[in-house]
Amino acid sequence: VQLQASGGGLVQAGGSLRLSCAASGRRFSNNAMGWFRQAPGKEREFVAAISWSGGVTNYADSVKGRFTISRDNAKNTVYLQMNGLKPEDTAIYYCAAARRSYSSGSEGDFGSWGQGTLVTVSS
Repeated sequence: VQLQASGGGLVQAGGSLRLSCAASGRRFSNNAMGWFRQAPGKEREFVAAISWSGGVTNYADSVKGRFTISRDNAKNTVYLQMNGLKPEDTAIYYCAAARRSYSSGSEGDFGSWGQGTLVTVSS
């Protein structure tokens, strides 16, 4: 099982990026998916999660209204559209697959993790 995150890069404050996470090895259409991030010197934190069908989403307060999580089960891929980026969004972003069909974002719900993609937001 492999989760491959991509789409990170360097962007100016106020800009946008779209992260993708492609799963291989097994299908995750019955699993909730999520994005987490870890900034330098900080603990990993929850960013967003989406239920197996895409019908329910959850966001950290810090990204609500700016980030949107979505998924395409036919492509076994989950996305994170990030708009209005701020320097404090700078982090390594990780995608993860939950062991269940829904998650509110508890890290313990997630059993499979990708390698991360770096997002750097300059001021």
